[in-house]
Amino acid sequence: MLKQLLARKTDFSAADNTHGVALQRTLGPWGLTALGIGAVIGGGIFVITGQAAAEHAGPAIILAFVIAAICCSFTALCYAEFATLIPMSGSSYSYAYATLGELVAWFIGWNMVLEYGVSASAVAVSWTGYFTSLLDNMGMHLPAILTNAPLAYQDGHLVATGALFNLPAVAIVLLLTWLCYVGIRESSGANLAMVILKVGLIVVVIVAGWQYVNPHYWEPFIPPQQGPEKYGWPGIMRASTLVFFAYIGFEATSTAAQEAKNPQRDLPIGTLVSLAICTVLYIGMAAVITGLLPYDQLGTSEPVVTAVKAHPELGWLRWLVEIGALIGLSSVVLVMIIAQPRIFMIMGNDGLLPPVFSKIHPRYKTPHINTVITGIGIAALAAVFPLDVLGDLVSMGTLIAFVAVCAGVLILRYTRPELPRTFRVPWAPVTCTLGVLCCLGLLYWENWYQWLLMGIWTLIGLAIYFGYGYRHSQLRRQKTGI
Repeated sequence: MLKQLLARKTDFSAADNTHGVALQRTLGPWGLTALGIGAVIGGGIFVITGQAAAEHAGPAIILAFVIAAICCSFTALCYAEFATLIPMSGSSYSYAYATLGELVAWFIGWNMVLEYGVSASAVAVSWTGYFTSLLDNMGMHLPAILTNAPLAYQDGHLVATGALFNLPAVAIVLLLTWLCYVGIRESSGANLAMVILKVGLIVVVIVAGWQYVNPHYWEPFIPPQQGPEKYGWPGIMRASTLVFFAYIGFEATSTAAQEAKNPQRDLPIGTLVSLAICTVLYIGMAAVITGLLPYDQLGTSEPVVTAVKAHPELGWLRWLVEIGALIGLSSVVLVMIIAQPRIFMIMGNDGLLPPVFSKIHPRYKTPHINTVITGIGIAALAAVFPLDVLGDLVSMGTLIAFVAVCAGVLILRYTRPELPRTFRVPWAPVTCTLGVLCCLGLLYWENWYQWLLMGIWTLIGLAIYFGYGYRHSQLRRQKTGI
């Protein structure tokens, strides 16, 4: 049994239509870069930035973004090399299968459900905050009973709020699910349009807001420590784990590998360029909002609007912020709904999930059943749970996946040195080791209850694997002749 759990998948050369209808190869480098930017710029820049500054880092939220970006940079280089070796839609799941074995691959794939599915729910909840703010700005109001989660996290446990469910969040998720159902070309085109609009609006906010920045609000740049994770360097490190959520998704380009025209060339471009662009925009926005308003006043559900409202002369900018936020958050949810079904599809192809997860729509060439399952699951979570509960697990699951990817590149360099690599991680022993250490360092700053939730999530995943995946694994059947 142990041998099977550690068995590695070495053949990733199967034709796209091995399991029926093939996915459609329509994405070039710009489409893949837009997927990465679409997945990254959203809840982090419009929500997490202000909350992390107010509660943990102060103006040094800029340093928190830099630390998280450095960690992601090491990982992005590793993703780029893997993408040229294994141009499959499984992303870090497939990479772990090739280097660390089936059980680790399942564990990583199960964590990716957190990264894509649960994070999309968290972003949809953030979307509601900006949507209701825009309606209020227009003199229209939705009842609180339909714009809030029925559950809230207070004093270490869940309590009822009296609300029914988060209607706007459910509506936007279902609308985007339909778009993903009908085709990658249509959903990718919509994402590209949203990315262009939101990046343009963010640049306008940074340029216009910079004229009203008060440098005194940046003093002291690192506020004196006031608690275990409140300000000082401990606060910066805690903020780094929070803003890491803002970077989640840059590797979503790898989940569309089987829909890329030239994955060996285009996937590294999409991964690295999207991360670089997003880092610059994050640092610019963080500097502006902490310069427009004292950092301890930014802990709201729409901190960018809060900062802009503090300056009446920027009143015209509020509209752009709210529209840009809605576009940005929508594109994040869209890319997550594109990515998660393709992870399910590869796991279904490998026999670790039932065959229904391998189905491709004969007309739309999309994993339509997975898309519906993903959309309904995301909508259900967004309807019931608040942002802080949903965001707790996402960063942890992603950091664990990143550790596996960084370690996997180094392992494959020694176990399969003959494989052709059109992109190679520079100074691999150093880069990969630093990637692992950075991710482990950020994991150190997670709270104990997050580890508890991760333990529960892992046990559920192991139950599914040993209950179904182990017995139906295609790799096991090939090796044992079952």
